[in-house]
Amino acid sequence: MAEPDLGKINIRWTFTSVALTAGIFVASVILGFVLLPNLEAGQQAASLWDSICRAAGVPRASETGETVKPEYKTSLVKISSAVSSVRDDAAIGRGATLAQQCAICHGPTGVSRADSPNLAGQYASVVYKQLRDFKDGVRVNAIMSPFALNLSERDMQDLAAYYAYLPRLPGFHPAGGNPVPRIVASGAPIRGIAPCGSCHGSIENKLGSPWLEGQSELYLKTQLAAFASGARENDITRQMRNVAHAMTPEEIEAAAKYYANKPPPVQATE
Repeated sequence: MAEPDLGKINIRWTFTSVALTAGIFVASVILGFVLLPNLEAGQQAASLWDSICRAAGVPRASETGETVKPEYKTSLVKISSAVSSVRDDAAIGRGATLAQQCAICHGPTGVSRADSPNLAGQYASVVYKQLRDFKDGVRVNAIMSPFALNLSERDMQDLAAYYAYLPRLPGFHPAGGNPVPRIVASGAPIRGIAPCGSCHGSIENKLGSPWLEGQSELYLKTQLAAFASGARENDITRQMRNVAHAMTPEEIEAAAKYYANKPPPVQATE
């Protein structure tokens, strides 16, 4: 009985293996670099080279897609360089003169006696950003929008410098009082909510985030509701809209009440 030619068998298996491997490789290239890129939603058929470049993540000069624009105005303020970090006494003085127009709502010392926000001691970058957003139409208010429209760049810088110079209201949370709400101290990580204090001052301050201690409870609830509904859209990278939308009404109530807590007024003594 003749023995099989092992050399021919090995050659046959080698050829078959190489052919199968090459076929799988070619099929993978066609599928991954040609078919799938052209099947993506919104993509039009392109040349083979354009398909390969798109699949590899390399932009092509031939692509003429339109830039996606948001449906709302976005803030033009660059927080990191919006205001100077160096104290400017001249700017503070000019701001004090301009602030006389603001006193009816925000108080003669920057502490409101109504439900307008307190501006005394507020971070300069925050005051400037809100004024600029009102001026640019990014944030809209029946009173603030027409007022900010007439402010110059220097006016806004001066007002920011003046209010940042004033002493702010400290947090007032005496021992034995209401405990810190969980949403303020710990947030809600499962829902993607960081602790309020991690941005707004009691734990850490994030650039552009306002100081909330002593603010009006009604004002805080109104702004959180506006963020949650999308009526207010001038937050950076939608952060506050996402947070407020994920908060429950009870959490909004608790956070606003906590931050609005103020020390009792000093009684005059004889």
